[in-house]
Amino acid sequence: MNSPIRIKPHHFVDIVRALRKGQIAWEPHPYGHNVHEVAERLVAERDAILQIELGADDICEPCIHNVDGWCRDVIDTSFRPQAPRSKHDWNLLIDRRWCQVLALATGDRITARQLCECLRKHLAQLPEVYKELPSGRVASRTGELARGIGTYLSDT
Repeated sequence: MNSPIRIKPHHFVDIVRALRKGQIAWEPHPYGHNVHEVAERLVAERDAILQIELGADDICEPCIHNVDGWCRDVIDTSFRPQAPRSKHDWNLLIDRRWCQVLALATGDRITARQLCECLRKHLAQLPEVYKELPSGRVASRTGELARGIGTYLSDT
């Protein structure tokens, strides 16, 4: 049996959202993070065990911006001026909100399929998670996530 995938909620959401376009050829990123390998495993193993993480997860570990478990990257705040500029702080804020909406906590274990089904049940709560984003972006994100969930769960 494979080990659990340690994953931040927003990383799972971003991977599922990317699936809205259908099958994706995941490529390594110049930052060196591990999204390509984690995403490929999630697509191949719909019942993979996920372990919820709010710190550095399996995607973050090899990233050049990961310094002692802290993301040292920054985000573009031009369209979200109320958001923290630190990517670490932004991700932590979003992941805490996802955990609240989905009733999850650090260390909880859930299958990828179960998390995807849970996300589907809570799509209407995206405005609570992404309060700092303009409503048009939240609406777009909601549609993209809904399509990605449909793609992810269609092979089950």
